[in-house]
Amino acid sequence: MGIQSTVVFTDLHGSTAVFGALGNALATETVTGITSWITQVAKAFGCHFVKTLGDGVMVAFHDRHQALGFVVDVQRGHEHNEHGWTDEVPIPIRIGIAAGEVEAHRGDYFGDAVNVAARLCDLCGPNQIWASDTVMDPVHPWDHVKTRALGAIDIRGRPHPCNVLQIEWREEEPSELLTMQGASPEDADPTRDALGKEIRLEYDGHHTVFRSYELPVHIGRIKSAQFVVPDARVSRSHAQLIWRNGGVILADLSTYGTWVRFADDPTSHILLRRDECILHGRGWLALGASFAEPTMPCIQFAIR
Repeated sequence: MGIQSTVVFTDLHGSTAVFGALGNALATETVTGITSWITQVAKAFGCHFVKTLGDGVMVAFHDRHQALGFVVDVQRGHEHNEHGWTDEVPIPIRIGIAAGEVEAHRGDYFGDAVNVAARLCDLCGPNQIWASDTVMDPVHPWDHVKTRALGAIDIRGRPHPCNVLQIEWREEEPSELLTMQGASPEDADPTRDALGKEIRLEYDGHHTVFRSYELPVHIGRIKSAQFVVPDARVSRSHAQLIWRNGGVILADLSTYGTWVRFADDPTSHILLRRDECILHGRGWLALGASFAEPTMPCIQFAIR
């Protein structure tokens, strides 16, 4: 007979780049140091430790409130301690969390909640926490957690989509951008995959819509790119949009990098250098220069 559990997967995003920047010895010490710290925090919250997964950790909790406390504490603690790990390469954490019935076998856990938590960890971006709606308890809510509804997302191997929430863990987040747990946007369609089936790109008054079956497409300075941005700071083949496992992936191929900012979190951004992230909702891409540059080449995107 299965047991009710809240399963959490953590992953160190971009850890491969750390080995290239720091060398094997220091990178190994850094990555294992962070995963060991995550495990210690999880145990302090009363988890059942399941296993490490290279640069990730899988843990489970009988109490979902303890699981929520753990994931928020990990992100806040890592942001505070990150410079203590390495000043040269940032190593953001991404977290997936889901609740449901699981089967325990020889120290490992199996079941739908395990698959969903692992998938959400793979899909979410750096510094993000994505949770299935089963984690949030409408009867006994945890007042310290605020969430943003992302909608329904297809999970590979699952017959029905999963309603997903993004947990807002930063204490300084502006309150008007957030919804309390359990809230859904008025225009949310539970039958629609929140990751979308097409992407709209707009630059300098011109826009193009690419459907999932048209991907991959290249963004770059050269005329042969499917989406051309004629700016000297943009690499000839700057980035690629890829359709993977039901979502649109942005992969940076450039010399100077790509900055990603989401409309639902306009105060922060993700910097990609020969790395990738999943795009969702609406936002902006700055190519070859950061958002701080007033004249940076900026693409607006919308996933639909």
